[in-house]
Amino acid sequence: MKSPAAKKLFVMMVLEFFIWGAWLPLIWDYMEMPVVDGGLGFSDTQVALVGSAFAIASILGIFFSNQFADRNFAAEKFMAFSHLVGGLAILALYWVKDFPLFFSLMLVHSLLFVPTMSVANSLAFSHLKNAQKEFGLVRMGGTFGWMFAAVPMYFILGNKAGAEAIAARDSIFLVSGIASLVLAIFSLSLPHTPPKAAAEGQSGFAWLRALKFLKKPFLLVLFVVTFIDSTIHNGYFVMAGGFLGSSTVGIEQKWIMPVMSIGQISEILTMAVLGWFLTRLGWKTTMILGILGHAARFAVFAFMPQNQTMIILVQVLHGICYAFFFATLYIFIDAAFPKDVRSSAQGLFNLLVLGIGDLAAKWIFFPLRANLTSDGVVNYHELFLWPTGMSLAAALLLFLAFSPPKELDAPAEVAH
Repeated sequence: MKSPAAKKLFVMMVLEFFIWGAWLPLIWDYMEMPVVDGGLGFSDTQVALVGSAFAIASILGIFFSNQFADRNFAAEKFMAFSHLVGGLAILALYWVKDFPLFFSLMLVHSLLFVPTMSVANSLAFSHLKNAQKEFGLVRMGGTFGWMFAAVPMYFILGNKAGAEAIAARDSIFLVSGIASLVLAIFSLSLPHTPPKAAAEGQSGFAWLRALKFLKKPFLLVLFVVTFIDSTIHNGYFVMAGGFLGSSTVGIEQKWIMPVMSIGQISEILTMAVLGWFLTRLGWKTTMILGILGHAARFAVFAFMPQNQTMIILVQVLHGICYAFFFATLYIFIDAAFPKDVRSSAQGLFNLLVLGIGDLAAKWIFFPLRANLTSDGVVNYHELFLWPTGMSLAAALLLFLAFSPPKELDAPAEVAH
């Protein structure tokens, strides 16, 4: 990343994912903990509603926010406004304790934050000379940001443990809110990316035109596969923490996050070499390998649940799972859709990644785990066979039915 623009885009990604990573891993225990112990004491339904805010935002973003980003706002100004207002909303959660206002503020934050993830991708693609080679390096900043978010929480929580540590987690909203305000200011220094007028003779609704592109068989197949893979990907985060800390695996609670962070470290390395692999393997093979990474990881969970060493080592596959499928997906979308609808197209697929896939993971894997639990012991072998099979099915579908046109066949030749 020699160009000043690429360096700024890298910092943008660091801050973008820092904001999200600061609160997402730690909010759940804080919401569930009784008020007398310093938590919020929300019911399961209330926790689920707060957890659905991102999904709601990803749906509404397709029709409104991404449309504005595509056709009415300069991308950097959209980023600045969204992170200013969204940052104030998440910052206010530090003081809010009652559910109606808490949920409302989280929804406001989500409605403004979720579209910025699509816009950040589009903004990056607009200013990278060779997106196939450079996007992985720029997006790598997001992985750094997610990991860096744990640093301030380490000092805030210090040596606190148990209820005291959970009660102190309201600080996640201070950290996230401040970072959002910093990105709002920084966004004004990003390369100018003007709105794109609708192509002549085309609908003024960017989201509608992006949706119509799913009539193309190769994009419809990719859309279906993305839904399956997003469900599996989100299912990992639904199930991994409890699995690693179970008596079956036996990893101490304090080591669960460090073990899972191995995946983020491998993601950094994989992002760094994504361009090399993508140029040589092409879209289909690269994305299939990303899906098969899930199959391999869940197969180890299913067949070696008591082999702690293998379970720890297999976390390195997370980098392949994310970079080879999701990062490649975003690059492909940029190449496959017209310029005037790219933010909306990114939003359309983010609807699956951040919204419907996340909800499906909760609807599928929470009930499945409950049904496979007897006397407090989970049948992890049978539980993890499900995402393993889903991964293999998605990879097979992509292999058999994903056939992009020849002008998109060779990533190295796509012009930007």
